[in-house]
Amino acid sequence: MKSLVRFILAASLAACASSQKPADKPADGAGGGDDVKLTEEKRGDEIVKEYDLHHNKKADVWKFYVMGKDENGKPVERLVRKELDINFDGKVDIWRYYDDKEQLIKEALDLDFDGRVDQVNYYEHGQIVKKEKDLNYDGKPDLWIYYEKGKIVRKERDTNGDGKVDYWEYWVNGQIDRIGEDLDGDGTVDKWTKRTGTE
Repeated sequence: MKSLVRFILAASLAACASSQKPADKPADGAGGGDDVKLTEEKRGDEIVKEYDLHHNKKADVWKFYVMGKDENGKPVERLVRKELDINFDGKVDIWRYYDDKEQLIKEALDLDFDGRVDQVNYYEHGQIVKKEKDLNYDGKPDLWIYYEKGKIVRKERDTNGDGKVDYWEYWVNGQIDRIGEDLDGDGTVDKWTKRTGTE
């Protein structure tokens, strides 16, 4: 997983480099194959820039811009989203969305490369605030992780797949403080377990 994170960071930095040559691809945004399309189509007001980081003459990073104005009223391009194919199979694996200050606000990831989103990360002011994970690959999140100042403060999980949270972890100073469990399925905690400092 660490190698995946390092690759993602490297890909992002490379895509931002001014010396990066855009890929020689059709204007419709197709990437990686003759009949493979991006998951999200280009919107009417967007400018798409494509990059070939793998140097195989196929786009693997797509950056989407809209025109705006800077503080002096001059026209500028503003990044609104970015799509990345990190395993170079012609399909998008990461979708990133940005606010009007070009700060990351949402990131969707296909971690097992099966064409479906497995995890969605949410950001505020550039910091992670929540992760949603689909652990059983049924297309619905069943684990929610909440952060404050970049640190985990709570985890919630649907352990039986009924769409309701039935397991809670509360974290203090980077460690689990207590665990709550809903044993009868009514949505409230029936059992609390306090974690000690030695566990």
